[in-house]
Amino acid sequence: HGTGFFPLCATLNLMLYEPHLKVSSDSEVFTLPNFPVEIKLTGSQIPAFLKKKVETEFTKLFEASKACEKRSYGVIVNSFYELEPVYADHYRKVFGRKAWHIGPVSLCNKAALDKAEMRGMEASLDEHECLNWLNSKKQNSVVYLCFGSMTNFSDPQLFEIALGLEASGREFIWVVKKEKKEKEEWLPEGFEKRMEGKGLIIRGWAPQVLILEHEAIGGFVTHCGWNSILEGVSSGVPMITWPVSAEQFYNEKLLTEILRIGVAVGVQQWATFVDVKQEASVKREAIEKAVTEIMVGDEAEEIRSRAKALREMARRAVEEGGSSFSDLTALIEELKSLKA
Repeated sequence: HGTGFFPLCATLNLMLYEPHLKVSSDSEVFTLPNFPVEIKLTGSQIPAFLKKKVETEFTKLFEASKACEKRSYGVIVNSFYELEPVYADHYRKVFGRKAWHIGPVSLCNKAALDKAEMRGMEASLDEHECLNWLNSKKQNSVVYLCFGSMTNFSDPQLFEIALGLEASGREFIWVVKKEKKEKEEWLPEGFEKRMEGKGLIIRGWAPQVLILEHEAIGGFVTHCGWNSILEGVSSGVPMITWPVSAEQFYNEKLLTEILRIGVAVGVQQWATFVDVKQEASVKREAIEKAVTEIMVGDEAEEIRSRAKALREMARRAVEEGGSSFSDLTALIEELKSLKA
């Protein structure tokens, strides 16, 4: 499955009880009923295809996929038990679904050569520009920003991110999906020159796992996609949550309210992966505040400590005898017994 147990449970809960259809507006807060902990959401944070206002081909596909999932023998989940034990149990016992947690799968690729092949590059690891750049930075001093392979922000939003980063005074690596042009209106005038040596913009694809594992990385601004969350957890990096679409608002709740290894930047509106709005929904002041909160001070150290503890749990989970190693072994044995 593409998501973890917590968002799986939240999605099934919304489909079963439909609390979002019982409020008067998208801004009204509701609580997920019969959920292991109290989670509050608003209609504006719910995927459009769950609101059932208009049936589309996507809503039909989504409902068909969920029905197929229910009929299947079980679900394999890229997660580990220690990350979300209550919700793994809830999914199995309350919803009656067979499931196996086998992750984080990103930790199963340990050899440097394998990682080099994974990122599709022929260059050796120390030859990559961003890793060389990170090698010159102090431990936990750099903020890494990446919003996944599908999210596209408008130019005004990118402009606000740039100004927020500059105002925070923190060093950063920022992944953007913009080709280099002679005149770039999404960047403040003179920004790259002012940030020379302090900030690095990567255009297109970046070796995210390798960046997150670098000791210089002290915070991760993420769209809360499940793979990115697991990669952040596996690297022990605190996160600034900026959910955009899909199940990402549920994932934000897991990071900020339950695991308490993240700080929310304050997004309130679910959107499609392509942001067509011309105004920025998150302003520079909110970005500066979240970056400062995750990087500096006693609370930041407490968040970092919890993140480091989860990293150790994640690594133990995939080792022989760990929870994910054992669950994968149990799955293989169960499937072998069915064949017999």
